[in-house]
Amino acid sequence: MPLDPQVQALRERRARSAAPPLYEMTVEGARAADLADIRSAAGDPEPVGEVTELTIPGPGGELTLRVYRPVGEGPHPALLYFFGGGWTLGTIDTCDALCRSLTNAVGCATLSVGYRLAPEHPFPAAVEDCWSTARWVADHAQSLGIDPARLAVGGDSAGGNLAAAVTLLGRERSGPALVHQLLVYPNTDYRADTPSRRENGDPLLFNHRSVDWYWGHYLSDVRDGDHPLASPLRAGDLAGLPPATVITAEYDPLRDEGESYAQRLRESGVPVRATRYPGMVHGFFAMSGVLDGGRAAVDQAARELRAAFAPTTAVGGQADDLA
Repeated sequence: MPLDPQVQALRERRARSAAPPLYEMTVEGARAADLADIRSAAGDPEPVGEVTELTIPGPGGELTLRVYRPVGEGPHPALLYFFGGGWTLGTIDTCDALCRSLTNAVGCATLSVGYRLAPEHPFPAAVEDCWSTARWVADHAQSLGIDPARLAVGGDSAGGNLAAAVTLLGRERSGPALVHQLLVYPNTDYRADTPSRRENGDPLLFNHRSVDWYWGHYLSDVRDGDHPLASPLRAGDLAGLPPATVITAEYDPLRDEGESYAQRLRESGVPVRATRYPGMVHGFFAMSGVLDGGRAAVDQAARELRAAFAPTTAVGGQADDLA
C-alpha cells in the first residue's frame, strides 16, 4: 500500500523545511536534531505515578538509570527499555514519552539507561552497558520495588538490537531471567542485503544511507559486524530465548531483517508475535503524537507485555500479521 496519509503529510513537512538528513550532519548536530524531532512527534508526555533517577555502576563508569513507576503499590513487573538512535544518537530523554506511555498502559515500572554512545564508545560498549544494567536491576529489584520474576527488555531500532543482544548474553551468562523481549524494527544484521534495505532510499525518510551511517559509527572494525551481539541474526542458535514481540514498518530498510529474526526465533522454538504496520516508516513507534499507527503499535506492545507479565497466561504464540 502507499505511505499512510499521516506519514505522507510528515514527509511533506520535512520537504518544506529543507533540513538535511541526519547522516549529512555532524554527530553533535544530528544528536540535537534527532531529539528535537522525536519530542515534536511524541505527543504530550503522560504523567505517571513517579519518576526517579539514580546512578548505577557500569562496566565503563557510572550510568544514569531513569525509573518510571505506575500509580499503586509494588512490587511491579518491569520493562527495561533501550532507546534508539543507531547506537550514536539518543539519550534517556529520547524515549521519555514512550516509557511514560508504556508504564501507564502496561501497569509496570519502566526503566531506561543512558548507555554509552558511538563513535566515542564503539561496539560492544553499549551491549555491555545494557546487559550490566539488566543484571543490576534484577539484583536490586527489592529496593526498586519491582518483581525480579517479571522482568522484560525492549527497545526500538538500535534499542531493539540491544534488547536482542541482552537476551543472548543473559542466556550465555546465566541471567538475568527475562520473560519477554519487545523488538521494534530492530537492526539484526550488519551485512543484510535485503529488498527492504535496497528499496528504501528516500532522503526525506530513514533510508539505507542512514543505516550505513549508524553502522559506520558503531563498528570500529567491520569484522565486528559478524558478531552475534552486533548482528543477532547471525547467532548460531536462538533456542531458549524469551518470547518475543517483533514490530516492523512497511517502508523501513530494516523491515526484512527484523522479520527474518522473528522467523529464526520461531524456528528455534521461541514464541513470537510479529506484526508489520502497513504504510508506516522507521521511527513510527515513537510518533504517537502525529501518527495513529504509532499509537496502535504502542497499544499492541502494551497488550503483549501485560500478557507476558500475567502469572498464568501463556505469552506470544506463533502468530503473525505480515503482508
